[in-house]
Amino acid sequence: MQVIKSFTALALAALLSLGAAWAANPPAPAGAAPLKGTVLETKDVEPYTYLRLKTKDGETWAAVGKAPVKVGTEVTIENPAVMKDFESKTLKRKFDRIVFGTLAGAAPAAAAAPAGDMAAMHANLAKPVEVADVKVAKATGPDARTVAEIVSGRVALKDKPVVVRGKVVKFTPEVMGKNWIHLRDGTGSAADGTNDVLVTSKDTAKIGDVVLVRGVVHTDRDLGSGYSYKVLVEEASLQK
Repeated sequence: MQVIKSFTALALAALLSLGAAWAANPPAPAGAAPLKGTVLETKDVEPYTYLRLKTKDGETWAAVGKAPVKVGTEVTIENPAVMKDFESKTLKRKFDRIVFGTLAGAAPAAAAAPAGDMAAMHANLAKPVEVADVKVAKATGPDARTVAEIVSGRVALKDKPVVVRGKVVKFTPEVMGKNWIHLRDGTGSAADGTNDVLVTSKDTAKIGDVVLVRGVVHTDRDLGSGYSYKVLVEEASLQK
C-alpha cells in the first residue's frame, strides 16, 4: 500500500525510539480516489497537521504531514486510508473516523499518518519474547480449537466462534479501546507462526496467566505501518 510505504521510515523511527511498538478496525485499502474538501479547522501536532474537512459526503477529520493549511482552503488528500475508532495520544482525543493520507502538493516526507500516534497505536504490538515449555491442555466443546488449529485453519474458521485455552505470553492494554493478548498453548511451530495467536478483548490478564478464550476468528487484518495479521480472535472474553 503506497500510503503505508511512504511513512514507513518515520513510523519505524518512532517505534525504535519508544522501544517495541501495537485496531481493530483496519484502514480502508489505499489507492482509493483522492479525498477533496474545504478546511473547517486545523490542529498542528509536531510534525503533523489534523484537518477537519467539509466534503461532498459531509464532515470528516484527516491527518497529513505538517503543512501551513488555512481554514477555508480547498485541499486534496491523496492515497486516503480510513481508520475507525482511532485514538490520538498526542491530541488526547478519539476520532470515530479519520482519514490518513498525503496532502496533494506536499513534499514526499510530509506524508501519511502521524508517526507518534501510529507508534502509540502499534506500541507493544511487536512479536512477544519467546517463552519456553508452554504446554496447555486443549479446551473442550464443539468450538474448541488449539492455537495451531486456529492459525492453520483460519480460512475455514473465518467469522466463526472458537474456544481456545492458552498461556498469555504478551499483554498490551488499551490500544484502540482494546486489550491485545498473544496466546500460546504449546501447539504449532515458531517457524511458520502457527504457535501464537493474537486475541483482542475488553478483559484483562497478566503474562503467564492460563486463560480460556471465547471469541470470533477474523482474518486478514491490516493495521497499517507494516502491521498486518492473517488471523485474530476478536470480541473475546477471557476466563481464568
